[in-house]
Amino acid sequence: MSGLGDMGNLLKQAQEMQRQIDKVKSELRTTMIEGSAGGGVVRIELSADRHEVKRVEIGPDVLQANDPKMLEDLVLGALQDALRRAEETEKKTIGQVTGGMHLPGIF
Repeated sequence: MSGLGDMGNLLKQAQEMQRQIDKVKSELRTTMIEGSAGGGVVRIELSADRHEVKRVEIGPDVLQANDPKMLEDLVLGALQDALRRAEETEKKTIGQVTGGMHLPGIF
């Protein structure tokens, strides 16, 4: 009989973890992440959950430089920075729920 009780507790724990994961996913949907390059002259903001770019900001000094290659490099750097920060945010936030365990299919 204790096997059924253990199974019930395990099921309750799994359901609670799923509720917490759903809450975290909801929070990540409203979280914006900013990445930058060139000391902040190019900034990109994206959503933490889907990594959708929401805003790109380019400082006037970069535009006045009239250097397309530099601008491309700065935009790429800012995007990579934002994506890295979003991934770190996801891992940290989900890790708080899962105790650091990697659970496939959560994200």
